[in-house]
Amino acid sequence: MGIVDEDVARVRQNTDIVALVTQYSQLRRVGQRWVGICPFHAEKSPSFSVNQTEGLYHCFGCKASGDAITFLRQIEHLDFVDAVESLAAKAGIPLRYTERGGGEDRRQRNRLFDVMEKAVDWYHQRLRTSPDAAGARGYLRSRGFDADEVARYSIGWAPSGWDELTRALKLSKDDLESTGLGMLNKRNRLQDFFRSRVLFPIYDEQGRPIGFGGRKLPDTDGPKYQNSRDNMLYHKSKALYGLNWAKSDVVASNEVVICEGYTDVIGFARAGVPRAIATCGTALTEDHVRLLSRFTRRMVLAYDADEAGQSASERVYAWEKSHDVGFWVVDLPAGVDPDDLARDDPEALQAAVADARPFLEFRVARALASGDLDTAEGRARAADAALAVVAEHPDALVVDQYLMELADSTRIEVARLRERLDEVKRRPRDSGPRDAGSRDPGSRELGHRDQYPTDEPPEGAAGLPPLPTGAEREALRLAVQNPAVAKATLEVSLFAHPTARAAWEALANTDSLVEALDVAPPEVAEELTRLSVEDLETEATAVLSRLATEVGRAELIELELEARSAEDPLAYSESIGYLKVTLDELRRPFVGAEIVTELLDWLKLRRT
Repeated sequence: MGIVDEDVARVRQNTDIVALVTQYSQLRRVGQRWVGICPFHAEKSPSFSVNQTEGLYHCFGCKASGDAITFLRQIEHLDFVDAVESLAAKAGIPLRYTERGGGEDRRQRNRLFDVMEKAVDWYHQRLRTSPDAAGARGYLRSRGFDADEVARYSIGWAPSGWDELTRALKLSKDDLESTGLGMLNKRNRLQDFFRSRVLFPIYDEQGRPIGFGGRKLPDTDGPKYQNSRDNMLYHKSKALYGLNWAKSDVVASNEVVICEGYTDVIGFARAGVPRAIATCGTALTEDHVRLLSRFTRRMVLAYDADEAGQSASERVYAWEKSHDVGFWVVDLPAGVDPDDLARDDPEALQAAVADARPFLEFRVARALASGDLDTAEGRARAADAALAVVAEHPDALVVDQYLMELADSTRIEVARLRERLDEVKRRPRDSGPRDAGSRDPGSRELGHRDQYPTDEPPEGAAGLPPLPTGAEREALRLAVQNPAVAKATLEVSLFAHPTARAAWEALANTDSLVEALDVAPPEVAEELTRLSVEDLETEATAVLSRLATEVGRAELIELELEARSAEDPLAYSESIGYLKVTLDELRRPFVGAEIVTELLDWLKLRRT
């Protein structure tokens, strides 16, 4: 579902980007621009610049750039529709959607969020005050939860009755099924989904409740955990517990810690590591990785050691490549959960996160630890186990680095290890040694992916080189900030650099800078945004004179080369003479605009 383009344009036009940015960073006016400290990276001197007229920003430090919608998406980590809706609400702009019923769908989702908010509050109050929740309160105290933590995470209690939530909130069948809070049972009666469980509300990254994770009390019947069923708001393959609380520290530390349980997330926060999140009763999936990659590129796995075994390796390496992320592994004591370690030795948990190893290094170390490195036979077996792990990595350079380290650890020549590696790669997939603790191929994995990425660049990737400083860049800055003058004087033939040509074509073929940004390749759009927030340091005539001089000199060289190899060199004398005289005139101070325009017109005819 999308928003009608005209409405998106109205939101951009009616949003004061200076007022928006100043909610996050102070700006001061410098000439035609506003400048300040960038809210996206740590800096001491201002490198963040805003063009209020065009509604664009650019940071010359971290290269963040875009319009008001992009800014809100980056600063609040919203998707496009949510960002537009937020700005539209502030500007009082009604939105239309590209799919029939799209607006109604959004209103329905917002109503379901309200239902979930009421359920969260009801369950939480039940935990705090109801006599039947005494056992739940005792269980939480035994796990180290105090009243502040229970309130902070809105932990609740689902009573044992069949329909107590349904009756208390007067929920309909559609409400129950759409939120996963209940269902119509076999007796055709409305029934609560959660009963006799401690409930941990699950929120999306914007802090809206979307589901629950239910934990049974010790010594009671039923599965230990019960999570919401997939519904209109909640999809377990995409949901992450704690991201709403962790995202600010994830961004600040450039690291996310991924664990398995709700209490593990809370334990990490209790131990001073508030950047932990948990999958919701499922394995880590590519959707999770894609979501987390919006916040950081460093993914730290704090699973049981077996969960970082062979069954996950292909997916991890595929995700690292396709999403430009890296995976590390926390080496936790055997049989100890992060929640337990947070209570018993929080400093040790902090240290374990700080000492996390890259995914492959962790697995190689475990493989080596499975052998006896004090004997020749043990070193050989350990080398074989480690080679089976290393062979799975797709990058030959990384593999070679680990082979050299293995040579040191096992006292085996690296050339011999390379030979053995080739043998390992030729083995059937399930016949080689596994690293210690790895599971069968059918065991629980970190995620699911049917097709892995190829080496081909993404469709539409322009691959254009950076635009250097010089006359062409100055001319484009003029075109961005004074399009009427530029369009009357310039054309694509005057630009030689491929990025400059692409930028000019985007500007020339659209009616506004915003439209040009929409049609331009990403690197070109970034360059145009940067140009829009830079000061135009010289007058238009001076900019055009410099471009005419640069293009004219290049044309003069071409003419002289052609003349030297031509049958009639004198045929070029008039053009060469005109260029030399005109270029000399352009070197004088206070050159007239008519001379510049005349030369540019002459050059455009030559290059047509």
